[in-house]
Amino acid sequence: MMTSAIQPSSVPASDHIAPAPRVAVQAFCETVEIAGTVQAAGEDRRLAKAHVKVQMGGITAALEAYRSAPTPNVILIESESRGDDLLRGLDSLAEVCDSGTRVIVIGRHNDVVLYRELLRRGVSDYLILPAGALDVVRSICGLFSAPDAKPVGRVIAVLGAKGGVGASTVAHNIAWSIARDLQLDTVVGDLDLAFGTAGLDFNQDPPQGVADAVFSPERIDSAFIDRLLSKCTDHLSLLAAPATLDRLYDFAAEAFDPVYDALRASIPCTVLDVPHQWTGWTRRSVVAADDILIVAGPDLANLRNTKNLLDLLRAARPHDHPPSYCLNQVGVPKRPEIKAADFAKALDAEPVVTIPFEPHMFGTAANNGQMIAELSSSQRLAESFRQLAQLLTGRAQAKKASSGLLSPLLGKLMKRSA
Repeated sequence: MMTSAIQPSSVPASDHIAPAPRVAVQAFCETVEIAGTVQAAGEDRRLAKAHVKVQMGGITAALEAYRSAPTPNVILIESESRGDDLLRGLDSLAEVCDSGTRVIVIGRHNDVVLYRELLRRGVSDYLILPAGALDVVRSICGLFSAPDAKPVGRVIAVLGAKGGVGASTVAHNIAWSIARDLQLDTVVGDLDLAFGTAGLDFNQDPPQGVADAVFSPERIDSAFIDRLLSKCTDHLSLLAAPATLDRLYDFAAEAFDPVYDALRASIPCTVLDVPHQWTGWTRRSVVAADDILIVAGPDLANLRNTKNLLDLLRAARPHDHPPSYCLNQVGVPKRPEIKAADFAKALDAEPVVTIPFEPHMFGTAANNGQMIAELSSSQRLAESFRQLAQLLTGRAQAKKASSGLLSPLLGKLMKRSA
């Protein structure tokens, strides 16, 4: 019985290849030749926004790297193995991969049976050697430009249960941690158009921002949004609020939908700093987010408002995991507070993190245009934001998944309890 062969995935170079969004790509090669090919692909204009990193060691090196570190948007594996050896290696890789990571395999064996088995296990593409740099570019870009491709991005909404509880500060530090600690390209969307503080917190004064997008809906696409972003770090950008009072910011409920669609299409993670107001567009922004964090203070008004928000969001999102909440500014001297245990009992849900009242530390960071993690004396607080970053991106439990198949790599969201 003859073994069928498959054709390499290359097509004529004249075919249009849509550029890849701001994704992280890590390649683990076994030969210097393929490492060079992937490096050349990373220099292609269509991968200009992507962060491409090339390492040696194949599947073995990938397994070692991801046992204690988050996985990128795309993993590219070169393997000279075939059959059961290759499949066993990929099954082991699946056990340490985070939800949403996509895998491309480069191999030498032109075998349709192997190809089908790889696809069944959730591998996104199989490139057959000899593969050139353009084949690698096409394969990576194709993951995000195909008609049935899932949006690359995740939208996280952070809102306060009451004004003045520090929701903006929490949102900005979470975004910083996602970008720095998880190495995911992240955008902070400051939705408080009149009074937003993200520009101050990140020491930025961009001439354009989110208002330019909302007031020009006919121009919105990924390229237009990209021009509005202000770069804070290698992985963090800001979609700033104008923070001016020369116009009114009354919008229809659907006004921000094109902005979110464009962000989802090109940015792995967007953190929305939602102002403390209840309008059609703020409600829609929160309900439509992939993950929600409510920031509350330990008093009665916050308890009531948090309960109202949790009840509404659970009813409006019956098929999503429940929103999370954290307690902020806990331990203000001489202020009567509701204990965290009593807060949790009343809501029938535990806070995911309790952040202590540290006015000197937070004040210093705010006045210097810094994040908490940038202060040498704030590592305990920084760890709280790292935990929130992992939770809200679905990575807190990712290493616990061990199905043995690569299906989790196709973006299936992990269910988490509140």
